Amino acid sequence: MLFRRASKNKIELTLTPEPKETMPRQRELPAELLRKLEFRVLKRLDGFLFGDYTGFFYGPSLDLAEVREYQPGDEVRRIDWNVTARTGKIHIRQYREEKEVTVWLVVDLSASMRFGTRRVLKLEEALEFVGTAAAIVARHGDKVGVIGFSEAGMRVVPPGTGRRQALRILHELYGLLALGQEATASQTKPSRAMHASLEQALEHIAKTLKRRTLLFVVSDFLNPRPEQEPPWARGLRRLAYRHDVVAVRIFDPAEKELPRAGELRLRDPESGEEVWIDTSDPRVRRAHAALVQAREAMLERTLRAAQVDVLSLSTAQEIVEPLLKFTLRRRGRR
Repeated sequence: MLFRRASKNKIELTLTPEPKETMPRQRELPAELLRKLEFRVLKRLDGFLFGDYTGFFYGPSLDLAEVREYQPGDEVRRIDWNVTARTGKIHIRQYREEKEVTVWLVVDLSASMRFGTRRVLKLEEALEFVGTAAAIVARHGDKVGVIGFSEAGMRVVPPGTGRRQALRILHELYGLLALGQEATASQTKPSRAMHASLEQALEHIAKTLKRRTLLFVVSDFLNPRPEQEPPWARGLRRLAYRHDVVAVRIFDPAEKELPRAGELRLRDPESGEEVWIDTSDPRVRRAHAALVQAREAMLERTLRAAQVDVLSLSTAQEIVEPLLKFTLRRRGRR
C-alpha cells in the first residue's frame, strides 16, 4: 500500500482503493461477477473463436499415447529421461487427445493480493480469471474444483460440473476473502494455525490428486527474499512432474516501477510493517530497481525450472487479450 506524507494542511492520499468501494454486497457478488464475465469476456471470446473452445485451456493432451525418438522441434519438457537413459537415444512422450479433463484452481487471496493502482486490485483480477476459467470448463462439461488460501485459512471446493459449480467456487472464494478483510479491519492477526500459504496449498493439492490433471496456480508469486528460492518452488516442481501445471501470475505495474510521487509511506499488507521513503531520491530508485530485477530473475528461474506454462495478467489490462494469446500458444504445441 502506498501513502503520501501528510502536508501542512493535513491532506493524505492513498493509491489503494477503499475496501468498501471494491467489495460491495457480499451475497450478490459471485452471481454479479459471473454475469459480468459472461457478457464482457466470454462473448468477446465467442467472437474470436466462433464458440469453438476446443483446446482453449487444455494445451498438450494428458493421456500418454507413445514414446518415440526425438525429432527437431520437439519440446525438451517432453523428454522421457528413463527411456533415454535405457536406450542411449533421446525419446519423447507423445500424448493423445484428452476427452475428459478435471481442472483444479489454486487461488492466492493473501493480503499482498489486495493491492492495485490501475483497473482493479490483484485479487479482483484473480477472481475474474477464476470465474472465466470455471465458466469455460463448465461449457466443456468437464469438472472443476478450487483451493483458495489466505491468512484466514484454506477452503476447498471438490470438482463439480456446470454453471452452479462456477458460482459455488466464486461464493467460497468471496467468503474466504471476507474473513481475511475482517481480520485486517479489526486489526487482529489470524492465528498461525489458520494461516495458509502457497506452499501449504500446493502440498495439499499434491496429496489430493490421484490422476493426472490440469492445474492453474493463481498468485502474485511475491517473494520477500529474492536472493533465495521461494519456499513453494519444490512443491510446484513436484506437481509439474505429474500434472499439466499453468502458473497464472497476477501483477500490478506499480510493483515493477516505483511511481514518482515524492515522499510515500509504504505498508507491507502481510506483516503490517511501515516505512517512509522518498521516491524522488535516485538512491531509492536504484535500490528499488535492483530489488525488482532480482525478484523477476528469481521468479523466472523458478518457473522455468518447474517447466510450467506461464500466463501473466496485469491489473491494468482486461483479461481477454492475454487469454487469447495464451490459448493460441498452447494450441500451437498440440
